Amino acid sequence: MDQNFLSKIKEIIKKEKESLEQELKKFAKKDENVKDDWDTKYPKFNNGEVSGGQQLEESADEVEEYMTLLPIEHSLELRLQKINNALKNIENGTYGKCKKCQIEITKERLEASPEAEFCSKCQK
Repeated sequence: MDQNFLSKIKEIIKKEKESLEQELKKFAKKDENVKDDWDTKYPKFNNGEVSGGQQLEESADEVEEYMTLLPIEHSLELRLQKINNALKNIENGTYGKCKKCQIEITKERLEASPEAEFCSKCQK
């Protein structure tokens, strides 16, 4: 694979990584103990500022939002892991080769999905 193409793809991948991390930072924090793991911030339930039924309703809303964000966090984490793997593969010279059949993945496929690990045939 030619160096110009790799440089172009590497920049695209780095921008995607930055974008994913920014999106995750909006509602999660990076787990310092587990590589590539993020944890959705658990609600603090208004710190007792509101009492009674209103507090219960707001707390329920916060838990509902938390539960909604968990699968989003998981999806973004998986994409970020693939992006990090692609960057690692660029560095070690294995980027662009199908993990299953070892043939070179087409440039068109890599441009469309820079983190692709399989050629079109093996992906099916």
